[in-house]
Amino acid sequence: MTKLNGIAASNGVAIGKAFVVQNPNIEIPEHKVEDHAQELERFNQAIERATLDLEKIQAHVEKEMGEEHAKIFGAHILVLKDPELLNTVKGKIESDSTNAEKSMQDTADQFVTIFESMDNEYMKERAADIRDVSKRVLSYLLDLPLASTSDITEEVILVAHDLLPSDTAQLNPAFVKGIVTDIGGRTSHSAIMSRSMGIPAVVGAGDATEQIEAGTPLILDGAEGEVLLNPSEEQTSFYEKKVEEQREREEELQQLVDDVSTTKDGHEVELAANIGSPKDIDVALANGAEGIGLFRTEFLYMDRDRLPTEDEQFQAYSEVLEKMAGRPVVIRTLDIGGDKDLPYLDLPEELNPFLGFRAIRLCLERTDLFRTQLRALLRASAYGNLKIMFPMVATLEEFREAKALLEEERQNLLGEGHEVSGSIEVGIMVEIPSTAMIADQFAKEVDFFSIGTNDLIQYTMAADRMNENVSYLYQPYHPAVLRLIERVILAAKAEGKWTGMCGEMAGDTVAIPVLLGLGLNEFSMSASSILEARAQLKELSYKETKTASPKILAQSTNEAVKEYVQENFLK
Repeated sequence: MTKLNGIAASNGVAIGKAFVVQNPNIEIPEHKVEDHAQELERFNQAIERATLDLEKIQAHVEKEMGEEHAKIFGAHILVLKDPELLNTVKGKIESDSTNAEKSMQDTADQFVTIFESMDNEYMKERAADIRDVSKRVLSYLLDLPLASTSDITEEVILVAHDLLPSDTAQLNPAFVKGIVTDIGGRTSHSAIMSRSMGIPAVVGAGDATEQIEAGTPLILDGAEGEVLLNPSEEQTSFYEKKVEEQREREEELQQLVDDVSTTKDGHEVELAANIGSPKDIDVALANGAEGIGLFRTEFLYMDRDRLPTEDEQFQAYSEVLEKMAGRPVVIRTLDIGGDKDLPYLDLPEELNPFLGFRAIRLCLERTDLFRTQLRALLRASAYGNLKIMFPMVATLEEFREAKALLEEERQNLLGEGHEVSGSIEVGIMVEIPSTAMIADQFAKEVDFFSIGTNDLIQYTMAADRMNENVSYLYQPYHPAVLRLIERVILAAKAEGKWTGMCGEMAGDTVAIPVLLGLGLNEFSMSASSILEARAQLKELSYKETKTASPKILAQSTNEAVKEYVQENFLK
C-alpha cells in the first residue's frame, strides 16, 4: 500500500479504480509562414471553434450547476476576445512570420507567467484559465482532439495532472466518485466546483499521475487530503464503513430541513446562506436556509465587459427576494477591490489592494455606479424582506454618507412613482478593527451588524490570508478576534439591534459553540454547512455556552480556545 498526501479540497470518501486522464503531448511546431492572411484565417477559425465549445459548456453548466459556476466559462470566452491576447498572437504572425501554433503558445506562456508571478493566490489560480483556453485553441490548430471527461461511463476516481475548469464542468458525479490532481489549490475553480458538485477531491498531490496507473484500486479521503493506492482488505473495509456512515448522516440531516434552529434548551438563532447569484437560492432552500445572510452582488459585475444596468440588477435582486418568500435577505452592496477586480472600471493599481480603494470607498467616489445599484435594490424591496448592507465601513462618516445617498434615491424613486418598501433595515459589515472598537457608536445608527470574519481576522492579525508564509496567523479563535466579536454583539444588544456573521467562521464546528455563547443572532454560511450546523445546535445548551464565554475569552492562544471547546462541547 502506498499513500499520497495532498491538499484537502473537497470533503468525503471515495473508493474506486483510477481513471488516469492522458491528454496527448502537444508538441508545438515552429516554422516561418509566407501567407500571413491564410495563417491569420487558421487562427481566427480556431478561436471561433474554441468559443463555440465554451459557449456549449457554459450553457450546460448554467443548467446543471447554476449561473455562478457558468460565469467561469463566460470569463474564458472573454479571454478569447481579449484584444491584448489576440493582437499579440496576430502580431507574431504578421511581424515575425511565426506560425499560429507557436504564436499562440508563446503568448499563452507569457500570460501564464504574469499570473503565476503575482502574490495574490486567487490571481495565481487564474493561470489555469489561460491554460484551459489556450489548450483548446491549440487542439484545433493542430487537429488533435482533447480528452473528454464526459466520456466516463463507469464509477472511477479521476486522476489528472491538472483538472481544468472545462474538464470539471463536464464530469458526471454519478460516475466520477473522486478527483486527484498533481497540482492545484483550494481556491482553484476546479476545487470550488468539486465542492459544489459534492465530489471528494485531493489536489496538489505531487506526482500522482506518475505513481498511479489506470485501473489501480484507490481510496480517497477528501477531508484528510490522502490517497491510498492498492489498499488492504482491512483498509477498504474501514473506509467502506465511513462511506456508509457518510450516506446515513446525509439522510439524517435531511430530516432537519424544515426544523427551526434551536439549542436543546430552547434558544433560537437563524441559520442563513451565503449566495452569489439567484441560481443559488434553490440549493439554499433545499439545505434549510432560514434566510440569506449575504448576497455577494459583485458577481453580477464580474466576467463581463460592462457594468450591469439598473434593470439587470433589479431582476436579480427581485428574483432572490421573491424566491425567499418573506424570509430575510441581506444584500451587500458592491465589494470590488482587493482580490476582485473589474477590468472595465480601470481601477488604479495598488501595492496593497486589500487596504486600498475598494468596497464602500470605491462606491462613495463612484457615486454613479453606486446610485444605480441603490435604485435597483430599492425597487426590488417591494418583492420581499430586504436588508441592505454596506461593506468595508471604517468610519461613521462613511456610513452616514452611504445612507444619505440611499435616502436620496428612495425619494427620487418615490417621486417617479415606484413602489419602495418602508421597512428596509440598513446595516454594515464589521470587518475592520476600528469599526469593532467603536461598535457602540455605530450601533446607535445602524439597524444591524454582520461580522465579516474573513477580513476581520486578517486585519486584526496583520496577516494576508492569501499569503502561505503567514497563513499560521490566520487564527479565527484567537482571543483578540473573539473579544472584538463580543464587543460588537454587546454593542448591538445594548441598542436593541441584532448581529449576524457571514464569514467562514459562522459555519465552523469549533466556532459555533463560542459564537452561540457570545450571543450571535444569525449564522450565515455555505448552504452545504447549514444542516450540520443545525444538528450541532440541537446538541448544545445556550446556557452552558454562555456560562463558558468568560473562560473562553480568558484563554491566551488560538490553540487553547480550540482545545477548551473540543473538551467541553465537541465530545
